[in-house]
Amino acid sequence: MVSLKHIFTDAMQLFFPHNCMGCGSDLLSDSSMLCLRCISSLPYTGYENIENNPVEDIFRGRTTIKEAASTFYFSKGHLVQQFIHQLKYKGNQQVGQYLGALMGKTLLQSSRFTNIDYLVPLPLYADKEFKRGYNQSTIICNGMSATMQIPVLNNNVIRQRYTDTQTKKHRAERWENVEGSFTIKNPSILAGKNILLVDDVITTGATLEACAQCLQQVAGLQVSLSTLATASK
Repeated sequence: MVSLKHIFTDAMQLFFPHNCMGCGSDLLSDSSMLCLRCISSLPYTGYENIENNPVEDIFRGRTTIKEAASTFYFSKGHLVQQFIHQLKYKGNQQVGQYLGALMGKTLLQSSRFTNIDYLVPLPLYADKEFKRGYNQSTIICNGMSATMQIPVLNNNVIRQRYTDTQTKKHRAERWENVEGSFTIKNPSILAGKNILLVDDVITTGATLEACAQCLQQVAGLQVSLSTLATASK
């Protein structure tokens, strides 16, 4: 016998279809944004399971990072790029939380990212966050937190000055642009802790490096980092 719940669900799907954002097929779960086929086709890096992976190589000799990884490869025209564009420029916070949850699941399956006390979103400058309405890294952290059951430590690490966009700058210019732009409001909260610094996409790593170096001034603090995507293989 068909239950009233199934009838209601079928009716809702008929009048308010919930489709996969990747291929457009019908989804059975309201909590998902991608079908299983599209999830499996995402360009996972597997870096969370690999020591000395390309993301860790970015920081070698520049700053001390305990573990580092990116969950997906970022390439133009791919679904990951479209999702990140939706998150950063179209106000779609739901997609950021969804991707953060996927990111959290991959890290949970790794033996390298353990005993993390806080997820720390890479901060935006206050005016930029005000104009956007949110920090995309915080949205990603919220999705990760729901999956990993690790609290998000927000508004303790501060970007204290405006920095120009990094997009068209060379590596040295990127570092000069962000050097000294971060500060910590209450270092005692972080003393002796193991944190995971989170951002959306990593290219040269200059901004994450500057933030990590600021954090490493705190006694006993260990910094790992993870981004949603990396710009190259």
